[in-house]
Amino acid sequence: MRVANNLLHKIFFIIPGFMVAILIAILATAVEGILPIPLIGASVIALFIGMAINHFWKPTKIAPGLTFTSKKVLKFAIILLGASLSIDTVLSVGRLSLMVMVFTLLTCFGVGYFVGKALKLNWKMSNLISAGTGICGGSAIAAIAPVIDASDNDIAYAMSATFLFDMIMIVLFPILGRLLGLSDMAYGLWAGTAVNDTSSVVAAGFAYSEAAGDFATMVKLTRTLSIIPVVIIFSLIHLYLKKKERSTSEAHVEHRKVSILSLFPWFILGFVGLTVLNSVGLIPASVSMAAKESSKFLMVAALGAIGLNTSFRQMRKSGAAPMLHGFIISALVVIVAIFVEYCMGIV
Repeated sequence: MRVANNLLHKIFFIIPGFMVAILIAILATAVEGILPIPLIGASVIALFIGMAINHFWKPTKIAPGLTFTSKKVLKFAIILLGASLSIDTVLSVGRLSLMVMVFTLLTCFGVGYFVGKALKLNWKMSNLISAGTGICGGSAIAAIAPVIDASDNDIAYAMSATFLFDMIMIVLFPILGRLLGLSDMAYGLWAGTAVNDTSSVVAAGFAYSEAAGDFATMVKLTRTLSIIPVVIIFSLIHLYLKKKERSTSEAHVEHRKVSILSLFPWFILGFVGLTVLNSVGLIPASVSMAAKESSKFLMVAALGAIGLNTSFRQMRKSGAAPMLHGFIISALVVIVAIFVEYCMGIV
C-alpha cells in the first residue's frame, strides 16, 4: 500500500509539468506546420517557446514533471527513434555520401575538440555542438545529451548554435551552389552533409532543384545513422569518466568496487536493438513510421521542457564562445565537404 501511495504521489507531481511540455510540443508542431517552407523544426520552436516562458515565469511548481520529461521521456523518444533507422538507407545512397561524411565527422569531433579547448568550453557542450553540426542537428544533440548527462543549458546552447548557422545556410547554399556550378547530385550531397537539421536540409536542397532536394534528403537520412556509433562511443567515454570519478571519490572513504552496470545508460540497448530489428525487416513499415512520429513529438516535448528550465540569463553567462565554436565547426564542415567532393570528382 505504501509503495502504491508513493507511486501515485510521484505521478501527481509529474503530470502538471509533463502536460505543459506536451502543450508546448503541440503548439510548436502547429507553428511548424503553418510555415510556408520548412525553415525551422518543431524541436527548435519548442525550445525557444520554453525559454521565452521561462523569461517571464519560473516554473518551480511544475519542475518535477519538466525534469521527468527532459530526462526520462527524452530517453524513451531516443529508443523509439531506433525503430525508424535502417542500415538499408546507407546502401541505397551509396559510398559517395559515406566518404564525405567520414571526413566531416572527423572534422567535427577532431577539430571540434581543440576548438572547444581553445575557447575553454566544457567538454559536454563542445561535443553537443560538434554532434549537432556533424550528424543531424537537434536529433543528435537530443540523443547524446542523456548519455553524457548534459545540463539543460548545454543542450539549449548547442541547439541554438546549430540553428543559427542553419538559417544562414538556407539562404547562402543555393547561391554558392550556383556560383560553383554544382550538378544536382553534387549540390544535394553537399547540402545533405553540411547543413544540420532535417528541415533546413530540405529547405536548402529544394531551393536549388527538386532533384537536389531529393538527393539531399536521402543523404541526410544516411547521415542520421551515424547517431548509432557516436552515441555508443560517447556512452563508453562517459562511463569511463564517471567510473573513474566515482572510484577516486570513494577511495578517500573506503575501498569499494564501482559497478559498471549501475553506470551504463541502458536505454542505448533499446535504441540499437530497435535499429537492428528494423534493418532486418522485423518491424512493419506502419509501426516504424508510427514510432518515428511518436519519437519526434516526444523529443519536441522534451526540448520544450528543457527550454522551460533554461533562462536567457544563464546562457548569457556562457558568453559568445559556444556560438563561435558552432560557427567555426559549421564553416569547416561546409569547406571540407565541398573539398572532398572536388577531390572525388563529384561536381
